[in-house]
Amino acid sequence: MLLSSLLKVVMASLCLGPIIAQKVTQAQPQVLGQEKEAVTLDCKYDTSDSRYSLLWYKQPSSGGMILLIRQDSYNQQNATEGCYSLNFQKARKSFTLVISASQLEDSAVYFCALSEPTVRRV
Repeated sequence: MLLSSLLKVVMASLCLGPIIAQKVTQAQPQVLGQEKEAVTLDCKYDTSDSRYSLLWYKQPSSGGMILLIRQDSYNQQNATEGCYSLNFQKARKSFTLVISASQLEDSAVYFCALSEPTVRRV
């Protein structure tokens, strides 16, 4: 059965300060999927920092943002959390969210994000 609502993907980009910059891009405007099948959402990033975290959020139609999964740049093992897994490809500067068995309640807007440490050594 086709999901009645679309899985929507929103592009997010962010710049922090004049020296450290980061960019996060989601190219897929929307993704259609079948219930009980895997759904894949792609994200690319660019940062000048060597330590960062990659995150995926879900925003259901009810409004609130939900953190789904997080991957730290120094961790070589891909993160997993319930039905969500993350395929982190550091050399390609990309990370993919995989929803292993999509359900109707997975219909939402999904955001990828990059977080860098706020305290730095000088």
